[in-house]
Amino acid sequence: MDFGLQDRTAVVTGGAGRIGSADCRLLANEGADVVVLDVDADGASEVAAEIDETADAGEAMALECDLTDADDVQDSMAGVRNEFGGVDILVNNAAMVDARSRVGDYDDDVWNRDVEINLTGTYNISKEVFPEMCERGWGRVVNMSSMAGWYGGFGQLSYSATKAAMIGLGRTMALEGAQSDVTSNVIAPNIVVGAWAEMDPDELRENVDEYYARIAEATPMRHLGTEEDVANMVTYLCSEQASYVTGQVVGVTGGVDLFSF
Repeated sequence: MDFGLQDRTAVVTGGAGRIGSADCRLLANEGADVVVLDVDADGASEVAAEIDETADAGEAMALECDLTDADDVQDSMAGVRNEFGGVDILVNNAAMVDARSRVGDYDDDVWNRDVEINLTGTYNISKEVFPEMCERGWGRVVNMSSMAGWYGGFGQLSYSATKAAMIGLGRTMALEGAQSDVTSNVIAPNIVVGAWAEMDPDELRENVDEYYARIAEATPMRHLGTEEDVANMVTYLCSEQASYVTGQVVGVTGGVDLFSF
């Protein structure tokens, strides 16, 4: 199926990460020019080089940018406009998820860092590119939330709170962009683990750790997901075929959000 992304320019934040890089590869394979945006300049360059070597269509550009610095975001997007003419697709994927602590013991610095990166960073770049999408009359925004943002996450206070906020931010942009044919949707994935997704809970427990095994056991499909599972949904939501889908929170979960017994 042709998703109609030729001649579109996509910016993927956190593009050097596991999910972000999968998003970049699939969007490029569908013909989009992709900006691999990340604070990790070397990682972004590696992803862009890989895309340029393998993608059938779509140019890749590595871009180092600190999303928490509004001036850096403005300068970076000015460079993208100069190179590609504008941004048609924005995938807000950059986030930190490394803290586990109960509320009473939570580190204030970790809270502030996660709010700044996960939420304010998304706000900074959305504010920079979303109005131009509306002016041009076409655009796609995809915010990466999480099951933790939908349902909470034990010991994940700052991650859960900021990922919940991504839902409100995404739906607000859906309302504001609707009459300009700009869609905005949110993805809430289960945990994704690459090749480990092929393991059943017993194999995860034996070869990886108990935490992943327990999540797989709670998932009706009895296995975890891959980065490509998420990237497939990202690519669809950015497509011409998804032009009437907006303001939705889409789970890529293997059914973990279902009541099961």
